[in-house]
Amino acid sequence: MPEMIDETAVREALRSVEDPEAGMSIVDLGLVYGISVEAGRVRVEMTMTSPACPVAPYLVDESTAAIRAVAPAGIDVQVELVWEPPWTPDRMSPEAQSRFGWSG
Repeated sequence: MPEMIDETAVREALRSVEDPEAGMSIVDLGLVYGISVEAGRVRVEMTMTSPACPVAPYLVDESTAAIRAVAPAGIDVQVELVWEPPWTPDRMSPEAQSRFGWSG
């Protein structure tokens, strides 16, 4: 049985994935909706700021690669795009909201 990785390590790996259009981590942008870690498997649900986002395939590939780089060998990594609920600027970290002028 492969070793395990925890949700914190997965989230930290995803912090290294930057949205090239926003110049900021997908975690800070609030694009990561969920992380589940089960025996031998990591599953991430993420979204884009828009269904028409041209970098969606790139970000899925980069997210998968970032997780695989820190996960033990043999772990199945699945990164799935979801569109519900729709992304809004409210999902961004306070730092990201401030950077884009969306803080209240």
